[in-house]
Amino acid sequence: MKILIVDDSLTMRKIIIKNLSSRGFDNVVEAENGADALNKLEGVSLILTDWNMPVMDGLTFVKEVRKTDGCDKIPIIMVTTEGAKSEVVEALKAGVTDYIVKPFTPVVLSEKVKSVIGG
Repeated sequence: MKILIVDDSLTMRKIIIKNLSSRGFDNVVEAENGADALNKLEGVSLILTDWNMPVMDGLTFVKEVRKTDGCDKIPIIMVTTEGAKSEVVEALKAGVTDYIVKPFTPVVLSEKVKSVIGG
């Protein structure tokens, strides 16, 4: 299973990768913003994306993924500091499958990943 992690913070990408790796997910591709990530969608089975990033933010990225042939069904988890109910609703309407508010625990990340991939 190939997982795409989109976050402008190298540290946050490494934290997510470490958590996923400890659960047996080690086929990971990184992108530092939505524009970069759009070029890395091939073969991806799951996307974890931040909301607030330069160049292309996560919400715009999600909308673009949902318009891309063959990518409209890829599960997307938004991992962000944006935790207001209105923002969660906006992200879900844009096509996000699930939502994690930073900071998060490894257990929360693991449970969300399992829930969206059916594991």
